[in-house]
Amino acid sequence: MFDFIPINVIIMSNVLYIFVGDILENNIQFQRKMKGLSQEELAKRCSVSRQTINAIENNKYDPSLQLAFTLSNVLGIPLEALFIFKYERNEEK
Repeated sequence: MFDFIPINVIIMSNVLYIFVGDILENNIQFQRKMKGLSQEELAKRCSVSRQTINAIENNKYDPSLQLAFTLSNVLGIPLEALFIFKYERNEEK
């Protein structure tokens, strides 16, 4: 009956943005491997399943803000360095 529309919530410069569509990517897999961590080890440190880490790394799932901050803290990488915000303004004239 209804189609699922992904909604992303992002906070940048103390402003809350809510966007529809896939606009968030990440480089968690790269950072995880640079730290020598397996998906399982990162998952344990973040108190989530390995499948959750896999889904996030493959851009199949956007983490909650709490999990995003936890990943940032565990990996020792600033939040804005872990996640790539892709937004193109669609202005009609």
